[in-house]
Amino acid sequence: MTPEIKRVANFILLMFLSLFVAASAMQVVNAESLNNDSRNQRAVYDGYKTQRGAILVNNKPIAESVKTSNAYRYLRKYTGEQYSAITGFYSLFQGRTGLENALDSSLRGDNSAAFFESLNALLSGNPVSGASVELTIDEDVQKVAWDALGEMKGAVVAIEPSTGRILALVSKSGFDANLLSTHNTADASTNYKKLLTDKNSPLINRAIGGNLYAPGSVFKLIVAAAAFEAGEYTPQSKLPNPSSFILPGTKTAITNSGEGKCGGAKTVSIATALKLSCNVPFAQLGIALGQEAIAKQAKAFGFGDELSIPLKVTPSVYPENLDDAQTGLTAFGQFDVRVSPLQMAMVSAAIANAGIEMKPYLVDQIFTSNLTLLEEGTPTELRRSVTTSTAERIKQMMISAVSSGVSSNARIPGVEVAGKTGTAENGVKDPYTLWFTGFAPADNPQVAVAVVIEDGGGKGQSGRGNTLAAPIAKKVMEAVLNK
Repeated sequence: MTPEIKRVANFILLMFLSLFVAASAMQVVNAESLNNDSRNQRAVYDGYKTQRGAILVNNKPIAESVKTSNAYRYLRKYTGEQYSAITGFYSLFQGRTGLENALDSSLRGDNSAAFFESLNALLSGNPVSGASVELTIDEDVQKVAWDALGEMKGAVVAIEPSTGRILALVSKSGFDANLLSTHNTADASTNYKKLLTDKNSPLINRAIGGNLYAPGSVFKLIVAAAAFEAGEYTPQSKLPNPSSFILPGTKTAITNSGEGKCGGAKTVSIATALKLSCNVPFAQLGIALGQEAIAKQAKAFGFGDELSIPLKVTPSVYPENLDDAQTGLTAFGQFDVRVSPLQMAMVSAAIANAGIEMKPYLVDQIFTSNLTLLEEGTPTELRRSVTTSTAERIKQMMISAVSSGVSSNARIPGVEVAGKTGTAENGVKDPYTLWFTGFAPADNPQVAVAVVIEDGGGKGQSGRGNTLAAPIAKKVMEAVLNK
């Protein structure tokens, strides 16, 4: 063999080896990730060969696969819009989102945990079916949260503080996933385009993602925690109390909501400033603490951290590289602070749980068609966000905010409620974002909640957190306590 022919032969051999390695990597090494990619239409087609497992709430299906007479064998059916943020959709043409995506391998029944169940089904001649998923969601609490939001856009999250179990997770506007699960190509495509271009963005899960929200005064809970954790402040520490405050290095004046002093005296305590939700003293407190102390405390509550419930949660943000003026604005939840409703529910849950933050979770159990338990959700401690003494101090201030402060519409007769409202500005003429977060009963917390309402709840800049968000939170807390 001549040297030239030998070089050509070696080159061809090298090419075949390269193709073999690439194909092996595609079929073996990358098989699972490719199969779980929601854009992989072949995996979606294969998924219709078996009956996909159901997603259940209180043992009732909110998503299930039913037999059809067409070539796809099964059609995915959903109960309605109130669970759309949780289930997402499973579509032959648009892929999958929500839990349909996050738990796809379990629902298909082809993950490692269900391997022997699938093998037994094949050997016995029984049809192979996917695993079913029982959620932590409480059917009644979810419905109350959904109904209470009415026609307003926003989100509601309710958590059991001692465990992290998510009892309700609502995002409005929602969507009907049946519009996308249809086997009719034209209908599915048309419906998807309508949802994508809908000005209300129904496909965004506002409870855990999207562009997040300015928190407004609910962020004062984190600033108060930073002050107490620093060891230099108590709830009775006094702050200057002018009717307006010029931000350092600027000509910008900030005022309290009523544009007067916070309580009328020359100084005001941190406790009173939180109870009355005054911006001026908190701006001064934030500047005194500095951005690093506030950022450290925000981080201790989970800001910036990746989280899966198993839906992926967009991390909340406390900005960096701030000057004193910007730090002052962040101290009452403005400037570039951005949070999810789940994050604010976690803050309240940590305070309710003596400073210990539990990991939120949506999945209670995953089990096969013959009821073999494959996985079970268990309470997991994420971190200690604040000391027990700091949590107690903030709890007492939140109780005052509801019982005798500006968060009064969350009061429940015969129950001590801890809470904090927020009304966040979004621009000179833009509608406000309205908030409430809190928990009940204060002495033995059973539920922590966060409510956010977009576009001022239809009232522009006249809407307030106490007017619109607090009553919704009250209904949700009552729904849990009345169980």
